[in-house]
Amino acid sequence: MSFTIAIIGRPNVGKSTLFNRLVGQKLALVDDLPGVTRDRREGEARLGDLQFTIIDTAGLDEGAKGSLTARMQEQTETAIAQADALFFVIDARIGLTPTDRAFADFARKANKPVLLIANKSEGKHGDAGAMEAFALGLGDPIQISAEHGEGMGELYDALSKLMPEPVDEDEDEDDEPLSEEEAATRPIRVAIVGRPNAGKSTLINHLLGEERLLTSPDAGTTRDSIAVEINWKGRDFRVFDTAGLRRRSRIEEKLEKLSVADALRAVRFAEVVVLMMDTQNRFEEQDLRIADLIEREGRAVVLAVNKWDLMETKGGGAISGLRRDADHWLPQVKGVPIVAVSGLMGEGIDRLMQAIQDAYAVWNRRVPTSALNRWFEQAIQANPPPAVSGRRLKLNYITQNKARPPSFVLFCSRADAVPQSYLRYLTNSMRETFELPGTPVRITLREKANPFAHKRKRPS
Repeated sequence: MSFTIAIIGRPNVGKSTLFNRLVGQKLALVDDLPGVTRDRREGEARLGDLQFTIIDTAGLDEGAKGSLTARMQEQTETAIAQADALFFVIDARIGLTPTDRAFADFARKANKPVLLIANKSEGKHGDAGAMEAFALGLGDPIQISAEHGEGMGELYDALSKLMPEPVDEDEDEDDEPLSEEEAATRPIRVAIVGRPNAGKSTLINHLLGEERLLTSPDAGTTRDSIAVEINWKGRDFRVFDTAGLRRRSRIEEKLEKLSVADALRAVRFAEVVVLMMDTQNRFEEQDLRIADLIEREGRAVVLAVNKWDLMETKGGGAISGLRRDADHWLPQVKGVPIVAVSGLMGEGIDRLMQAIQDAYAVWNRRVPTSALNRWFEQAIQANPPPAVSGRRLKLNYITQNKARPPSFVLFCSRADAVPQSYLRYLTNSMRETFELPGTPVRITLREKANPFAHKRKRPS
């Protein structure tokens, strides 16, 4: 039986720091600037032998109806509705504020167990603020320091009284690797990336059928990389919404640097990365940089051209033009799937989700050894490797050493002399022959051991 706790409180009291402490990773962005967290974020937490789901929320704050602040509070209210208990956090160094008192009433109305946590209580500076917290009528305050890990024992004692008794489970867990059937049914990890305001959060909200992620015409609304679970026609996906990626020279604020780093971690964790581009400004320099980053990380790529509903001409010619542009600008992932979508109107969503599944299958593909050998002989006969410095290159054989992405080892006579142009020829030929469109293909060169190297030259 799972137990869910939502961390609530006004901005900048250390909710995300406590969240990170409990999940054991720096998942949520933390900064001295108030209001860093906007969307709600979930994680699997552990405190001693207690295991539960924890939800980090935006700081409770008042805002005009329809404003970004008001919609952030709606996200917090949703988290409270999902939770079994609440951690109400205050800043012990500052003491109680009118906002704390107002939202303590809000927490009471939720009619759920509340643990009052006086954070930042390290040293003697937090004692007075913690004593003030008694006035809230939410029980005895638990003094902790989420940053330094102080007071976790007291938090454990209080939490253990709220949680249900653990259910006995079989200890004989199956630690064997996943079978092909299990691998085919486990969630596909997908990261949605792109420049700011490309419509990433809007697309995910449409997939979910609810306003799960905050959206705004203003660029930079998303800060954390938020993971959501999606089931699309019987297939499970774990989708990461990420902050917009701008050129490095335009990233000035510390918070945006943290957001970009979080987005890059999501790319490395993903199996398929969807690069979203604005249909009015597609294949700009930053789009190409992001695509190159995805390829270097070895992830399957799908291009989504968003806001297609704004296009005046939508015929087959426009789609063919997208295909030509993609192959021209992104030769390193030639044949990459490209889908025209509208996250707002829901156009092209089925095609996008199918493209993600197809790209995932290609990324996991293994080529039969016999077919690989036949292709290799034909490729060398059709275009023999060039002579370098008057010496002929000898390519012996090739084998696939792993998938995810498809990776091959080419044994040859002089690895350092094989031109990159010839490797590109082999890569493109392999893509075409074995239907590996869009996915990164790795070819590693390795020299065969010289069987006569151990023999010394006889003295004359």
